[in-house]
Amino acid sequence: RAGAAALALGKQILVVGGVDASQSPLASVEVYNMDEGKWEKKAALAQPSMGISAVQRDGAVYALGGMGADTSPQALVRVYEPAKDHWQPLPSMPTPCYGASAFLQGTKIFILASPPGTGGRQGKLPVTAFEAFDLETRSWTRYPSVPSRRAFAACAMADGVIFSLGGLQQPGPHNFYSRPHFVNTVEMFDPAQGAWSKPSRAVRMREKRADFVAGCLGGRVVAVGGLGNQSCPLASAEGFSLSRKKWEPLPPMPTGRCSCSSCPAPSLLFVIGGVAQGPSGAVEALCLREAP
Repeated sequence: RAGAAALALGKQILVVGGVDASQSPLASVEVYNMDEGKWEKKAALAQPSMGISAVQRDGAVYALGGMGADTSPQALVRVYEPAKDHWQPLPSMPTPCYGASAFLQGTKIFILASPPGTGGRQGKLPVTAFEAFDLETRSWTRYPSVPSRRAFAACAMADGVIFSLGGLQQPGPHNFYSRPHFVNTVEMFDPAQGAWSKPSRAVRMREKRADFVAGCLGGRVVAVGGLGNQSCPLASAEGFSLSRKKWEPLPPMPTGRCSCSSCPAPSLLFVIGGVAQGPSGAVEALCLREAP
């Protein structure tokens, strides 16, 4: 499957929804047990959905947005309790979306998404919605949108700061002759300050890429795979050292892919499924020591 949500629950990996080889959204939910090396089916979603964003807190899994068979972005928010193997609805998102980036900080889930009707992972148009769901008050708050016009960007959170990376740069409103192009842009949002910053050109990624996996591992923000100026999906990986403030090459993925799901685990970043020449079933993990 491609376009699934994946996250770690102890020694298990939960995979939610996605799309099959016939491009049909899936309602299925599966768990991989690391000790047993086996997959197990769990309670399915109420509606088939791809491009769900998921985070977990205190053992509960929160699944946000997605896209159903009618290709319309969803505003659905649901919570899964593994002990009960049961899904429950929560207050809907202000902006329906799919393929968005979601992060947990304290009691808030931050989510960056494209407006409805734009299509694609994070949309073929730039991310404009930046919202947060407070788990205690069960209410939504809007934040300033990402400064530059980029689609298919990837995001990661490290040291409490949200990084918006790469993507497909969109033509500006007064530049009608420019075409979308891959970029290595890095922009950062500090929730404590409530504002975005754009660091110097020296902090840009080594490679221009879009529709890739981003995460935090071993004291680094990492970027893996995706699409670039090559004719096939990228296998390359790179890491931004939080201490040295620079990008460094990392071991490439065995299987070059884009549109992947990712799942952080202790000292590992799993890259699951995606698209190589077609939908991929590859499950590979990057292992890194702490950056000095």
